[in-house]
Amino acid sequence: MPDHMNILFVDLENVCRSPLAEGLLRKKFADHHLDGRIDSAGFESFNINEPPDIRVVEVAEMHGLSITGKARIFVKSDFDRFDKIFVMDTSSFNNVQEICEKKEQMKKVDYVLNLLPDQPKNASIPNPFFSGTSDCLKIFSLLDAATDKIVEQLNHQ
Repeated sequence: MPDHMNILFVDLENVCRSPLAEGLLRKKFADHHLDGRIDSAGFESFNINEPPDIRVVEVAEMHGLSITGKARIFVKSDFDRFDKIFVMDTSSFNNVQEICEKKEQMKKVDYVLNLLPDQPKNASIPNPFFSGTSDCLKIFSLLDAATDKIVEQLNHQ
């Protein structure tokens, strides 16, 4: 990875997993003086302009992290604006692939858990929307480790 990296995290609703990953990586970029744009997006229009889920916000705050922002839809121009697009699950991967117009754009797309060598290939991060705070804690740990890997890769360039 180059020393400047624009990264987008994508999931279904853009209220749980992707804003948490965005907040984690945004803080780590600031802490490590890394340059780039960090954002998140989803595919469900019923959450547009909604803030992150309160349970995710609470879990983030337990770890000294503030996450804000509003849900937005993944759009075709995201392929041009971002160097790397990390999806949370197979549904999001398929949705991104469906919007993709050029084969080479899909080279930017990967499952976020593929960053972690101890995870199965193309594994999904569970959606905690219907399961609650305990799953939010689990996804926090996974996303914390995955965003650590991104920073590690950038710092070793």
